[in-house]
Amino acid sequence: MAKVLIVEDNEMNRDMLSRRLTRKGYEVVMAIDGEEGVAVAVSALPDIILMDMSLPRIDGWEATRRIKATEALREVPVIALTAHAMASDRDRALAAGCDDYDTKPVELPRLLEKIEVLLARRATRP
Repeated sequence: MAKVLIVEDNEMNRDMLSRRLTRKGYEVVMAIDGEEGVAVAVSALPDIILMDMSLPRIDGWEATRRIKATEALREVPVIALTAHAMASDRDRALAAGCDDYDTKPVELPRLLEKIEVLLARRATRP
């Protein structure tokens, strides 16, 4: 099954997402801030990344830009996860390189659908 990198500084959110995704058959790796998220992405080469946008050290926008600037990670889909629900926040996440956007609190069925769509789209790319 696909490997998901969760970049999230809130322990409860990390734990909840990790447990639920693992139950759905995903392999999960985690990072607690943006800087670690970039490093784990480079070392683990995940199939998809769930990126909190409000992170310590470097925020999710900058972490996403760094990930997308890395040749080996350029095609890895990133879903922005944020409590910011304004249209401008979505636009800002997409401009940083995120492939999709979802709001917190996470609704797992909606998030799983987005994950599956992006993984399927990536699988069909040449």
